[in-house]
Amino acid sequence: MKVLVTGAAGFIGFHTAQRLMARGDEVVGYDVVDAYYDPILKERRLELLQKAGRQQGGSFDLVRADLIDHAAVQATFATHRFDRVIHLAAQAGVRHSLTHPHDYVASNVTGFLNIIEACRYAGTPHLTYASTSSVYGANTKMPFSEGDGVDHPLQFYAATKRANELMAHAYSHLFRLPTTGLRFFTVYGPWGRPDMALFLFTKAILAGEPIRVFNNGNHTRDFTYVDDIVEGVIRASDAIAKPDLDWDASAPDPASSNAPFRIYNIGNSEPVQLLTYIGAIEQAVSKKAKMELLPLQPGDVPDTHADVSRLETAVGYRPSTPVVEGVAKFVEWYRSYYGV
Repeated sequence: MKVLVTGAAGFIGFHTAQRLMARGDEVVGYDVVDAYYDPILKERRLELLQKAGRQQGGSFDLVRADLIDHAAVQATFATHRFDRVIHLAAQAGVRHSLTHPHDYVASNVTGFLNIIEACRYAGTPHLTYASTSSVYGANTKMPFSEGDGVDHPLQFYAATKRANELMAHAYSHLFRLPTTGLRFFTVYGPWGRPDMALFLFTKAILAGEPIRVFNNGNHTRDFTYVDDIVEGVIRASDAIAKPDLDWDASAPDPASSNAPFRIYNIGNSEPVQLLTYIGAIEQAVSKKAKMELLPLQPGDVPDTHADVSRLETAVGYRPSTPVVEGVAKFVEWYRSYYGV
């Protein structure tokens, strides 16, 4: 198949494009390579994708443009006929959304609109897009289920991703465009984002510097290894969303519809306390962390726990990487990449 992967220079997009090419797909990557975090890391990912495209059964072409550039998006869809679109590009980061909300509207709302409009007019067979566990916001019932309401976001980032889900349903209903949204739960692994806890903690511990541990380390996260995430993303993309024949408008399920629309959680379904996660890093680097214990940050939720039973039923998704193993693989990559 020919697959468009937006955010191909990003963490999850890079791994997704690699996996697609490994099975023989043609991949077109779309990325502006901004400076939200180290662009050199993004360029290195792209170099590996281009090398893989030359060596493997698939191929890789890059469109270096911004999602908010409507003409560039339209030109990409005019040049290529995509069998699938996997939309992973977004302005990420909870902290950044507190101070730069306009960035999130531009990338996550306008950019998403440009992609879904292009899919509509191109007759794209299936759009799969990244949402986030952050949409569960003020919910405290665990585990988080797609059948739960998500009307109380705790930060603007989550609000923009929830907007994507609502926009997707409107297009699925109006234009019968099949869409599947995936709510990611704390993805980690090699080539990860430098602003994420695993990267920050590993760097500081190896340097003998203190790490900032919010909520005194008491909150839990459904840490999910990137290979497990990518397996779920591709399986969901392959399985084109269809109308739910059992959907009841008098008692509507928020995650399905009488339109070709689906929303799934995609996580490890085994939440781990942050202090345990830090312990896995300490074990991998053979060094104790110096911790600065701090209160919960604005916008953070105390706990996340994914119910992934719907995705398992739909596509056979079964995450299999324990946190200790996944953290060790990240640390091995980090030491190699930075020569530590």
